[in-house]
Parts: sequence; structure tokens; C-alpha cells
Amino acid sequence: MKKVYQVIAYVIAALVVVQAMAVVWAISGESKYVSDGGVIDKAVVESREVIFPEVWGFAVHGINGGLVLPLVGLLLLVASFFAKVPGAVKWGAAVFVLVLAQMSLGYASHEIPITGALHGLNALLLFTAAGYTGLRVKRVASVGV
Repeated sequence: MKKVYQVIAYVIAALVVVQAMAVVWAISGESKYVSDGGVIDKAVVESREVIFPEVWGFAVHGINGGLVLPLVGLLLLVASFFAKVPGAVKWGAAVFVLVLAQMSLGYASHEIPITGALHGLNALLLFTAAGYTGLRVKRVASVGV
């Protein structure tokens, strides 16, 4: 179960990378669309029409952040109880709380734009915590703690 816990932690870190890639891909496509004379207004957004192909990055970002990451974060927390690694539950819970905070900040940023900056900062914290959680398994095992 240690290996499962470790792999899930690394998967979370990788999913954060996917999040960053997807949203930058979408924003870059949106920027190019506007630079080429396209207009994005409320009617276009509500139409759900694919006006530039990179818009799929927003869909990937939303599905990954709103469904996949929380589910995998919960799996990490559950696995932490069976991993038999000192501190596993603490780090599993910390990562899960960061995932929940990430979701909350992402949704809040639609109404309170400054929370978008906190969403970006929290993504870095989540990536770091998930990566460290995965690394701890090997480190704790080698120290014999």
C-alpha cells in the first residue's frame, strides 16, 4: 500500500502540471483569437460554441480540477490510512485540504478575480506538497523512521 500511496501522490503532482498546461493553452488560444479580431462577450461564452480550438483547454482544466483532482486527492487520503508510513495521514490530509482550497479558489475567481492569484499560488503549494508526499515514502523508509 506504500507504493499505491506514493504513486497517487505523484499522480496529483502530475495532474497539477496538466492543469497549468491546459489553462495556458486555452488562454493562449483565446489571446490569439482576440488578436485576430475575434470578440468574446457574454453571449459567446454562454453559447458554449467552440470559437477557437484551444478552448478545449478550459474544459480539460475544469474537468480535471473539479472532478479528477478531488477524486484522486480523496484516494490519497484513504490510502494514507493503510500506507503504514509515518506521517502519511498528516500529509495525505494536507494534500487533500490543498485540493479543496484549490477548487474553492478556482470557483471564487469567477466572482472575485484576485482569488485567481491565490489559485495560482495554491497550485504551486499543491504541486510541492504532493511531490514531497511521494518523496517521503522512500525517504522515511530509508531512514527507518
